Amino acid sequence: MTSWVGRTAAEIAAAVREKQATPREVVAEHLARIERLDGRVGAFRVVRAEAALAEADEVGSRADLAELPLAGVPVAVKDNLAVLGESNRVGSAATPDTPADHDHVTVARLRAAGAVVVGLTNVPELCVFGTTEGVHGTARNPWDTSRTAGGSSGGSAAAVAAGMAPIALGNDGMGSLRIPAANCGLVTIKPGTGVVPAGISDGDWFGMSENGPLATTVEDARLMLSVIAGTEPDAVRPDAPRTHKIAVSLRSPLTGVAISKPYTTAAREAAALLIKAGHLVRRADPPYPMSLSLTSLAHWTAGTAVDAEGLDPRRLARRTRVHAAVGRRFLRQVRGGESREQLRRRLEPFFDEYDVLLTPALARRSPKSEPWHERGWLRNIMANTNYSPLTPPWNLTGWPAMSIPFGTLPSGAPCAIQLVGRPGTEADLLALAERIETLRPWQRTAPLD
Repeated sequence: MTSWVGRTAAEIAAAVREKQATPREVVAEHLARIERLDGRVGAFRVVRAEAALAEADEVGSRADLAELPLAGVPVAVKDNLAVLGESNRVGSAATPDTPADHDHVTVARLRAAGAVVVGLTNVPELCVFGTTEGVHGTARNPWDTSRTAGGSSGGSAAAVAAGMAPIALGNDGMGSLRIPAANCGLVTIKPGTGVVPAGISDGDWFGMSENGPLATTVEDARLMLSVIAGTEPDAVRPDAPRTHKIAVSLRSPLTGVAISKPYTTAAREAAALLIKAGHLVRRADPPYPMSLSLTSLAHWTAGTAVDAEGLDPRRLARRTRVHAAVGRRFLRQVRGGESREQLRRRLEPFFDEYDVLLTPALARRSPKSEPWHERGWLRNIMANTNYSPLTPPWNLTGWPAMSIPFGTLPSGAPCAIQLVGRPGTEADLLALAERIETLRPWQRTAPLD
């Protein structure tokens, strides 16, 4: 009997379209893996076993089955996006346990493409932090379960890295796709502003948050991105191969944060690989302003201040309450948008000179998997900042950025690099990532069995 666990979304969809497998068979096998492994990983808040099997049967009976790009593909959805009939808790005890009366537009597009939602994944409260734990569960890194999967799309990343779903939907407001993808050895892309409908919380963190895919291959990330963007797959594929001028930066954008050796080594080795592939690669640092740390903190906290409005503060964790309280002081400044526009103007000349920026994805491995939601606010801030200083600038600018696996850490867990481009270059970033994948393939799922 053919096993569909561990196969890519593209492979599964092709097999279902060609009647080599039924959606029920595929979904049932992934549900069995969730039941067997998720007690160790903690990816899911809700597993939709009965509903997913019923929906798989519906997909199998669709007249357009042969044309569905994600026919029968199980997908996990981050628990801050509406799924019809399921509550949307956003990692909190303060949110209502009320079933959604609609699908978020990205979820609706996935279903229309033939995907089956197998569950909603764990997030930190209000999707604030780069570690995923709280009253609804703790998401661990399947490669090293003593470590956090990252956040805030930690449950979605853990589900894919553990082979419990071939793809997952997440979003990224300060690195919330790229951080867990880097920890868990996955491919992700935070698209630029306007490529994929956002509709995340109240105001998308002032337009900084974007929905995007988590996958084990660039092909799957491209396929899923095209579906949630509402375009054809060729729309996120360049017309022809290009030679890119690539800047490699090993400098942290945030003053005082150092990048550890495994991550600088990964970026250097990726640069050497791209030179051999014919690209023009130079060492160059973007002109990050000294004020970037304060700008990042202001937007990060202010987004939480908006999201916490109307919620009972007594039911929020202390770190969340403090984060929101700090953010309220920045709301007027952040809503004006001047600091983001200044940052864009400062960085645009750099991206006029270079097509792509290559950096380490993280500064160091993820923190231990601990009850961080019970720790103090400052301790959380320091832990997050010290391991993930490289992601926030690209939410502030609204430009596309992606994380791809590259190399391994001393523990054996995956290491990762980040690729950043100017607006509208999602296809170029994906093509470059695909070239790296061809030259330096990675192990796609964690060895949990």
